Amino acid sequence: MPRAFLDDNFLLHSGTAERLFHEVAAHQPIIDYHTHLPPDEVASNKRWENISSLWLGEDHYKWRAMRANGIPESHITGTASPREKFQAWAETVPHTAGNPLFHWTHLELRRCFGIETLLNPDTAESIWHEANERLSEKDFCAHGILNRFQVDTVGTTDDPSDTLSHHEECASLGITTRIYPTFRPDKAVMVERPRMLNSFCDALEKRCDRKILSLPDLLEALRKRHDDFHAAGCRLSDHGMSYCPTEACSEKEASHIFERARTGEAANKDQADEFTAFIMQELGRWNTERNWTMQLHLAPVRNPNSRYFEKLGPDSGFDTIGDWPQGERLLLFLDLLDRSGALPKTILYNLNPRDNALFAAACGSFQEGPTPARIQWGSAWWYNDTLRGMADQIQTLASVGLLSRFVGMLTDSRSFLSYPRHEYFRRLLCNLIATDVENGELPDDRNFLDSLIRNICYENAKAYLAFPHHA
Repeated sequence: MPRAFLDDNFLLHSGTAERLFHEVAAHQPIIDYHTHLPPDEVASNKRWENISSLWLGEDHYKWRAMRANGIPESHITGTASPREKFQAWAETVPHTAGNPLFHWTHLELRRCFGIETLLNPDTAESIWHEANERLSEKDFCAHGILNRFQVDTVGTTDDPSDTLSHHEECASLGITTRIYPTFRPDKAVMVERPRMLNSFCDALEKRCDRKILSLPDLLEALRKRHDDFHAAGCRLSDHGMSYCPTEACSEKEASHIFERARTGEAANKDQADEFTAFIMQELGRWNTERNWTMQLHLAPVRNPNSRYFEKLGPDSGFDTIGDWPQGERLLLFLDLLDRSGALPKTILYNLNPRDNALFAAACGSFQEGPTPARIQWGSAWWYNDTLRGMADQIQTLASVGLLSRFVGMLTDSRSFLSYPRHEYFRRLLCNLIATDVENGELPDDRNFLDSLIRNICYENAKAYLAFPHHA
């Protein structure tokens, strides 16, 4: 007889799996160290008028699915009413069977709204009213959601030119969840795109109250913001790249490249790569000095649809998986930083799943005490954030590295409703470990298993990332 959809033992296929999840994993706090949550919405304790503004406003996963389902852009990012957009999503949901969106949607309805009805065109009206009624309740706000899911820590993603006033306000509120910035200086190396670089430098000038005309000016401004971020509790940097640069230019050449870019002259591809490597060495040294963690997100193709990029701009749901060769470049880059004393704790994320074993093995080439798993292969990212993708990441890491030292799941999300994804991961993790126990491949030792699950869900990230309130 088929099991009920999303029952209490969803994804748990043995008594061992049920015990590990319900008695151990489900009770662990959440350290969501890489998100795109807006810090101003936490500071203001954001409330939402309707479920569309909360659920659909910035969710690129849903936007892609709706486009694939033939929904017109007016009902995705356009001028259709919130109710019409919600109906369009309800029309799409039944077609997401097999996609994690189907599970995520119904987990979020259950865990956040207490709604167990399947979302489809016929139920959209009743769910719209029931969800919106729930939104009017006192605890349905940014702080309330973070409390409900036991979110211990949130790492936002912040440009060096961004204000940190919202993080400071969050710190002053005395809320249980700590909100820390993450240093994301990608625009500082865009010498091949002078318009974007110069817009960034102009904003950074205003933030630092100093002119940025030369390379020393840029480095001084970035270092000042690195200092400011550290004072605000930041302990991670984040860098998105197609691939890792392998050779740094000299300081003299970096100066020439930057100064030419400031006048509007674009660097060529080789110059841009060498400039990026030069800047990354500097950032790596600063991170190492302060025991920060460097995150490398590798191989996204940004804005491949030029027509929609011109119409909607970046981050509109059109980015996809790149197929640049990663292995040799990654190893040369890590070695470059390591030789110059600029390789901090590092988490690697690959977007192309063909690179799973490559990334897992590359970590082992640069491990060094006293930090356990100093170089981490991060959680299954973006297009890999599926049951299959997460299972592949967990099992490959267990085979090639130390799963027991893994810092675990993150949402990488812009939505406050994404926290059931941690439950999704934890259920899968418990089932995979339990399967090995049931097969006699791991001991049925309660202390051993409970410690393994607890560490992957919470304790490893707490020790490795070393946020101020965990010190």
